[in-house]
Amino acid sequence: MCTIEGMEPIKVLSETEIRAIYRQGEDAIVDLILAMNESILVLAQRVQVLEDRLAKDSHNSNKPPSSDGLSKPAPKSLRKRHGRKSGGQPGHPGTTLQAVRHPDKVEVHPVKRCSHCQASLRGVAAEAVEKRQVFDLPPVRIEVTEHQAEIKRCPRCGAVSRADFPEHVTQPVQYGAEIKAQMVYLNQYQMVPLERVSETLSEFYGQWVSEGTIVEACREVAGQVQGVNAAIQAHLTEQESLVHFDETGTRVESKLHWLHSASTERLTWYAVHERRGQVAMDEMKILLGLQGRAMHDGWKSYFAYPCAHALCNGHHLRELKFLQERYPQAWEKGLADLLLEIKEAVEKAALAGRTGLSLARRTAFEVRYDTLIQQGYLANPLPIRSDDRPGKRGPIKQPPPLNLLDRLRDHKTAVLAFMYDFKVPFDNNQAERDIRMMKVKQKISGCFRSTRGAEVFCLVRGYLSTARKNNLGVLEALRMALIGKPYCPQFVSIPA
Repeated sequence: MCTIEGMEPIKVLSETEIRAIYRQGEDAIVDLILAMNESILVLAQRVQVLEDRLAKDSHNSNKPPSSDGLSKPAPKSLRKRHGRKSGGQPGHPGTTLQAVRHPDKVEVHPVKRCSHCQASLRGVAAEAVEKRQVFDLPPVRIEVTEHQAEIKRCPRCGAVSRADFPEHVTQPVQYGAEIKAQMVYLNQYQMVPLERVSETLSEFYGQWVSEGTIVEACREVAGQVQGVNAAIQAHLTEQESLVHFDETGTRVESKLHWLHSASTERLTWYAVHERRGQVAMDEMKILLGLQGRAMHDGWKSYFAYPCAHALCNGHHLRELKFLQERYPQAWEKGLADLLLEIKEAVEKAALAGRTGLSLARRTAFEVRYDTLIQQGYLANPLPIRSDDRPGKRGPIKQPPPLNLLDRLRDHKTAVLAFMYDFKVPFDNNQAERDIRMMKVKQKISGCFRSTRGAEVFCLVRGYLSTARKNNLGVLEALRMALIGKPYCPQFVSIPA
């Protein structure tokens, strides 16, 4: 008896049993071969699925490069080679360290003796000097400021009056906004683990800081920027014409959760949820009331919302690449080439100052698109349920080419949204860039120890990502949050 996970046990017949069946006649032999055919078909399909899974990596699927492991595939970029060397191109002004007119310190190195005859030159005036400047940091140490609030007794009425401390001075001993900003910067932005943040501050400033203090500083920033994140969430929902969405798995308290992102070129919003699909998206509210277009990778839950959609063609090109390698058919390369041809036509039209392709050009592209999809269906007929498989219910499992063809046919408008509206990009790279740091976070620390820690990370990272997109430095954004005046883009309104 042979047992394979997910399948009914397969009985391996002995020679005696086979001969016994042979003696039963033709019908018994036919039944045996049909049963064997059924088992072979199931096993062949299983092998195909497993081989397809092994064949997928970052160049031909949606898997991230981090999943490729040590045996990374040879680079096969879908981008066209431009033939230029890496680095600055001819004519690029470049940047380099420039000497300053008024240095902070000047050290004069006198010539004491003649380098030829060794005569003393101590009393000889210098004819000229050669200058070299060194940019460096002075030794840095913690500066402690003691605030003393006077207490006075009135000589007239005898009442005691006390001066007020500054608003930010609330404890007998506390850290200031500058060093707390650096704690949060290292832990939340650079994703340095807590122990190493303590070590870094100790090495830089000679001041050891406990892990609990760092955690509390992060929570303080998260509390201050919560209103900004809520305003960004509302703005994405109600004001933006195009919002990029993506999600990726993460672990919280050793359980699988999903980090969801919604973003534009100038705004970023994150949330962590136990679920990936519609339950999570409903609780995040953005898609429920989205007034603009949602751009995503085609995850089926997105299509439950009535807003306009746009699909990432970077994903489609990788899926077509996979099909060309595993299920080679002519339509696959033709469709990939067509998508890139439309992309090039859109880019040239935009550079020429046009806001759209001509109706004739769009129609021609649509006809070619439909023709290639039809060719794909002709090459991949729908599987037919066999009559000799009683008791098998539910949809028949489709091969990968049909799954992609169905999506490209059913969501044609979303696939070609970039052709109809030049404001829609060809791919969803914006969302992928905004969510990439979560994968870095996973590689550094593995997971979040608590749900609150994951929520703090989302609030702080969304706030800092938005600040960076609007050309505000990360440390300055953290300082502003810690003094109670968090940054918010001018075009985003914070409810009173």
